[in-house]
Amino acid sequence: MKLACQKLESESVRVELVSRFFMTPCFPIGAGPDYINAAAILSTTLSPIGLLAALHQIEADLGRQRLQRWGNRTLDLDLLAFGDTISPSAVGYRLWHDLAPDQQKLRAPDALILPHPRLQERAFVLVPLLDIAPDWCHPVLGLTVRQMVDALPPADVGAVVPVP
Repeated sequence: MKLACQKLESESVRVELVSRFFMTPCFPIGAGPDYINAAAILSTTLSPIGLLAALHQIEADLGRQRLQRWGNRTLDLDLLAFGDTISPSAVGYRLWHDLAPDQQKLRAPDALILPHPRLQERAFVLVPLLDIAPDWCHPVLGLTVRQMVDALPPADVGAVVPVP
């Protein structure tokens, strides 16, 4: 993550804040070893698509190969949200948000969905985000990061452990 943040810094992207690093169980279970997760707040002149392309380029530069959805990966840089942007639309967001779990493994959107349609379900995303943006409010769900963390099963939250 530190190297990824260094590579991301440019004329068009500034890393404003980075959370602590957390050891988290692999997702989905069985897809590989446990992960180190963190969250960052960025400022950028790029569009959401441009920022996602920059993130994917950094992944590739650091050896990531996208061979299988949710497969084993050396690095995964996600664009969770872009301010209050809802993309491609509220209807498009809801389509992916409401997608059945068995279909989530099989289907990937062909457009950027913002905010990430399942960030509210994932302790490995929300706990690091709680470090740096506890009061950010999900533009569709109307919940803060703190409220979304509080709604998660305690065992999921407890499995996200700060790296010493």
